[in-house]
Amino acid sequence: MPEDATDGEEYTVDELAARAQMTVRNVRAYAGRGLIDAPRLEGRTGYYNREHLQRLQLIRQLIERGFTLAAIEKAILNAPHAAGHTLDLIAILDQPDTAEPETMSRDDLAALAGVHRDDTLIESLVGLGLVEKIGTDQVRLIEPAVVRSGAAAVKLGLAPETVIALFPLLQSHLRTIADAFVREVVKELVQPFIDAGLPEDEWPKVLSIVESLLPIASQVTLGIFRTEFRDAIEVEVGEQITGLASKRS
Repeated sequence: MPEDATDGEEYTVDELAARAQMTVRNVRAYAGRGLIDAPRLEGRTGYYNREHLQRLQLIRQLIERGFTLAAIEKAILNAPHAAGHTLDLIAILDQPDTAEPETMSRDDLAALAGVHRDDTLIESLVGLGLVEKIGTDQVRLIEPAVVRSGAAAVKLGLAPETVIALFPLLQSHLRTIADAFVREVVKELVQPFIDAGLPEDEWPKVLSIVESLLPIASQVTLGIFRTEFRDAIEVEVGEQITGLASKRS
């Protein structure tokens, strides 16, 4: 739950806008569309509470994620009391599952892989969204775990171009797996909750399911990959040995 949303605290429209990180004009516009309830009036001053703040925080975060205002309006009007829980859900999804982005020089990045600096390879990493350029000499590793793993593979002897070319293949297949997994979870676990009208007492269960999904899916995927990877090595090595034996006979 956002720490700004304190029980019993009230805000003027200016304070509300500042806490929601939006303009007063936008607050009034959303109020005009019925996306937040009318404030408590005291004389000519309106006072807003935690629910108003949560609703505006939710609207802002959904807009930042690319949702249209029309879609947000429809969702909010269909489930007017779900803003706080939805923010909890977004907070779970926003939890970092990898190391924070880190900054280093281009030479240090090359040193990770045990190769000479090659700006062409860095441009390839930038194109894949793994690295971000900072000035002429610095880079930021957006996905440090992925970049460091790739660098380790290069240090073992794989060509940098080979490792970089493998990334889109891995990304594509893992996205297919993720999409299939999420579709089944939504169909069997989330859709019944939606169909039931988002009952208040079921929210903790749904949030717990979402929070547990990533480690479960990661372990399953890693386990399967380990098995398939081992089998692939055995097949490839076996074929090479068989071929070598045939040449000698």
